Parts: sequence; structure tokens; C-alpha cells
Amino acid sequence: MSQLKVGIIGCGGIANNKHMPAIQEAGIAKIVAFCDIKLERAQKAAKEFGEEDAKTFTDYKELLKETLDAVYVCTPNRSHAYITVDALHAGMHVMCEKPMALNYEEACSMIKAQKETGKILTIGYQNRYRLDSQYLKMECEEGALGEVYYAKAKALRRRAVPTWGVFLNEYEQGGGPLIDIGTHALDLTLWTMNNYKPKYAVGTTYHKLNNDTDQGNTFGTWKTEEFTVEDSAFGFVVMENGATITLESSWALNTLDVLEASTTLCGTKAGADMEDGLRINGVKHDKQYVLKPELKTGGVAFFEGSSATPDVVEQQVFAKAILGEGELTVLPEQAAVVTRILDAIYESAKTGEPVYFN
Repeated sequence: MSQLKVGIIGCGGIANNKHMPAIQEAGIAKIVAFCDIKLERAQKAAKEFGEEDAKTFTDYKELLKETLDAVYVCTPNRSHAYITVDALHAGMHVMCEKPMALNYEEACSMIKAQKETGKILTIGYQNRYRLDSQYLKMECEEGALGEVYYAKAKALRRRAVPTWGVFLNEYEQGGGPLIDIGTHALDLTLWTMNNYKPKYAVGTTYHKLNNDTDQGNTFGTWKTEEFTVEDSAFGFVVMENGATITLESSWALNTLDVLEASTTLCGTKAGADMEDGLRINGVKHDKQYVLKPELKTGGVAFFEGSSATPDVVEQQVFAKAILGEGELTVLPEQAAVVTRILDAIYESAKTGEPVYFN
């Protein structure tokens, strides 16, 4: 596969822990430009992951003047939309981190720019490339579950509030666990159901544990005065075909029922969940059964000829799409629906009323 020239905009945690190592491992691109509002972070990233002559910037618009095939937008949520739009119009393909945008209007502006430029745009929902996710998707496509009419998207942490970066800042991020990890669970659910037509949504958000001083937090003590986003959020979504989706998300919740980026599907022929690995349940010959596919032995090819981790596969899929050798797995139109539903849940939580989609 030909090596692409790419740039990184935002050299924080998600770039350092996910994208840049995965690009390097995949071997499909050279990172030749790095941008961050803190120059030292861009310089550090360039030293660790960049080519010898890699350039560093503090202004993303200067990076966009470089000759690049693609850029990765790894900035706080507030800037996803306008940086992506500018990058597309600068003639570059874009992988934007999740969530796609702060709201549906911004997401639509990104799709509009993609259509105007003809460039590729995808969103970083890497959980679709997990073995269990891919197996479940194939089962759904083959009709094994029948009509899926109830689903649960789950992203629950007991006490794991991120204390770094701007995660607790509502202005920069637009919200807390709902927009951060709930987005992954909802994306998996909509994708496996192949249902992107919501009718209305009801939501609640809570700030019940933000001010706790006895925290027991996995990531260390959070500063209560900085914790301005919700600590948990829940949604109820009805789709146009009558299907129901419940969404649970939390960074801090007094529960033992913890699991992230998980979906439960209930269909007319069978059901599935990810509570103890992937489990498919049904009835056959008048007997209930539970099927647990063995996914650790290479029993499913979730990416042709590859045993790579989901973050590496994400890079391979993006690169092949750019080179015209494959299709995207995460379409911007799909990601926009995720954002639209999250947007509606936040709005419903503020007004106390359901939000209907036109």
C-alpha cells in the first residue's frame, strides 16, 4: 500500500494514545505535520511519531497550507466542525475524532463540505472494528436476529471521571459522559441495527456526584469546581419504525453494572448482548439457547487478511478508502445521526420535554 502524507491537528491524549501509534503500526502513512495550540506538545509528538523533517505549528490554518493527503482532527469537541470544514476545503481527506460535532447543525456543515469537495470524511468510531462488533453486525445483516425492535446502548462507569485535558469543561466539550462515551455505545447500536431514522427522544442529565469530595476515582481526584458537565445521562429514543433504544451513560454512578461501548439487541428471532463477551440468545427445538462465539481464535475475519487491533484497522480502512481500494465503514451521514440524537437528549434534559425529529 502506498504511504500517504498526513498531518495531526491536536496532539493531546487521543492523538498520542490512539491515532499516532496506530498510524505508525499500520505503516500506511507518514506523519509529516503536527499542530497544537501548545507548541511543545506538537514538538514532542513530532519527535516521537513524525518523519525526520516533520513540521510543527500552533495554527491549524498554517498546517493546512502543506501538501498533505489527509489530516486527523483530534482537538476538543468544540472545534471539530470548523477545522474539518476548513481541511476539506483545503483539499484534504479528514478523519475526525468522535463525536462528530457539538450539535447536528455543525455535523451537517461537515457533510455539506464533504459533498462540495468530494473528499473523504470519516469519524473515529473504532469500536465498530472489534471482533464482537463485527460478528454481531454480520449476524444482523444475515437476519439471524430478525426485526430488532428493542436495543440498549450502554456506557456506564462507576467512578472513572477523566481528570486530564478539557473533559470537564462544558464549553470545550459540549457535555460529559453522554457525548464522550455514550456516543460510542449509541453508534454501535444504530450501526448493528442499521436504523438511522429517529422519531423522537427524551433525556435526563444529572449533576449528582460532581461535588463529591470522597471520590474513589480511578483517574485521581477531580476538581469539583471544574466539573461543569453532567456526571451521568440517560436517553429514551423511539425510531420511525417503532423500535425503541435506551441509552445509559456515566462517568460517576453508584452502580456495579459497569460496561462501556456495549449494545444489547432484542429481535423477533433472537437477541444479543455484550455483557459477558458476545452472547446470542434464542429458542430452537422448543429449548432456550445461548451461543457464545469464540472470537479469540481467529474464528472471524473482521478485516480481510488482518489480525490487527481495532485502532489499527481503523487506519487501514481510512487509507484504503483514500487510495480507492476500499469503502469507508463509518460514514459521516451515520455519525451525524448519532450527534443528532445526543443533541436531542441534552435538549430534552434542559426543557423536560421530548424532542421530535422532522
